[in-house]
Amino acid sequence: MNLEITVDDPRWDGLDSLAHKAVAAALDHIGLDAGLCEVSLLGCDDARIAALNAEFREKPTPTNVLSWPAQDLASQHAGGIPSLPQPDFTGEIALGDIAISYDTCAREAADSGKPFDHHVAHLLVHGILHLLGYDHIRDPDATLMERVEAEILGKMGIDDPYNG
Repeated sequence: MNLEITVDDPRWDGLDSLAHKAVAAALDHIGLDAGLCEVSLLGCDDARIAALNAEFREKPTPTNVLSWPAQDLASQHAGGIPSLPQPDFTGEIALGDIAISYDTCAREAADSGKPFDHHVAHLLVHGILHLLGYDHIRDPDATLMERVEAEILGKMGIDDPYNG
């Protein structure tokens, strides 16, 4: 797997290892060969993610995770499971970019009483699923996405974040 990680905030110690595990678990569960996939990940703080959120979503506030899919797989299905992305002419599958904020992740983990690493793994899986066309705009899609997240996290030994 080609996972390019940029760390803008030094508090993200250990992000590399956790990201590789979470991304690999998500891709394996979905049935994609991780060796063919490319993902860029930015580990940042609330100020940086708020700027990105303002620029790309017109919401000038911090959030936990943002994702930018390389392909619009969400529009290629009418609910249910999105189609898997196909390799390009080089044989690689560019999935897209993810940004994750340390401040918001730490605050949410503390507020929910969950281990920080578990919450970060959940958000990375969530971001990967967005890159793969999953969304949570409509209730049935949200239910599907949450179920898939819980399955992936369960395989990683992490409790279901939606039931607990």
